Amino acid sequence: METKELIKQVRQIEIRTKGLVNQVFSGEYHSVFKGRGMEFSEVREYQIGDDIRNIDWNVTARFGHPFIKIFEEERELTVILMVDLSGSLIFGSVEKTKQQVAAELSAILAFSAMKNNDKVGLILFTDKIEKFVPPRKGRKHVLRIIREVLSFEPAGKTTNIKSALEFMNHAIKKRSIVFLLSDFLDSGYEKILRIVGKKHDLIGIVLKDQREQIIPRIGMIKTTDAETGTQRWIDTSSRKLQKQMRELREKLIAARKSLFVTSRLDSIEVTTGENYIKPLVQFFRLRERRW
Repeated sequence: METKELIKQVRQIEIRTKGLVNQVFSGEYHSVFKGRGMEFSEVREYQIGDDIRNIDWNVTARFGHPFIKIFEEERELTVILMVDLSGSLIFGSVEKTKQQVAAELSAILAFSAMKNNDKVGLILFTDKIEKFVPPRKGRKHVLRIIREVLSFEPAGKTTNIKSALEFMNHAIKKRSIVFLLSDFLDSGYEKILRIVGKKHDLIGIVLKDQREQIIPRIGMIKTTDAETGTQRWIDTSSRKLQKQMRELREKLIAARKSLFVTSRLDSIEVTTGENYIKPLVQFFRLRERRW
């Protein structure tokens, strides 16, 4: 992608997503993702109604009348965006690919974190770790994250969620909020998903496309596997083929949903071509009620 076009796209995403953050997501984000605890801020004179358990007896003794300790939430958190850049993410049957939607979602989450003074880091992966951007703060850092998700050209094509989670688990020692953005067209990551989910607040964002769910009956077509490059002709009018593909798809979806439920992890499903605001808002409000 040319530099001018990339800058234009990043700027458009910044304008669009910062507006959403300011109007919708900033307050939701703050109320859902709590700080690590309470830390001492200052002391002030006791007022009627204050909790006597917070009286600072040393200061009280020094001045001869009661003072209480004031505590504030230790707010600073770390957010890690794990973004799948395997071949299947460049697919999109409407105006945006799954990768472009991933960039916009990453922007919303990163700007929400920035507005709440939290750090944001990025892990781009395929069947290997393509790039690691350590957690930092600031607008320039967030814009860099958007650029990387939009324009990074990965060396790998296939997907290995297991190795990506293993890397994250070793690289990020401090408990963090981890958003895993992928179409989850992979297997063998069940054990490490549960391990990471116990150590961190792990949320899966499932990227889908309508054409992956419903294939139109248009006769013989030539297909190419975006991850392996394998090509073959298929008859989309075949009832047998349609049934096989539907059953395989339903099996994969059921297995993924069951894994997240049994692991007690949250997930959000986003479909290209559809408004992603609704599932994000539903997620935040569900989490808020739970807390």
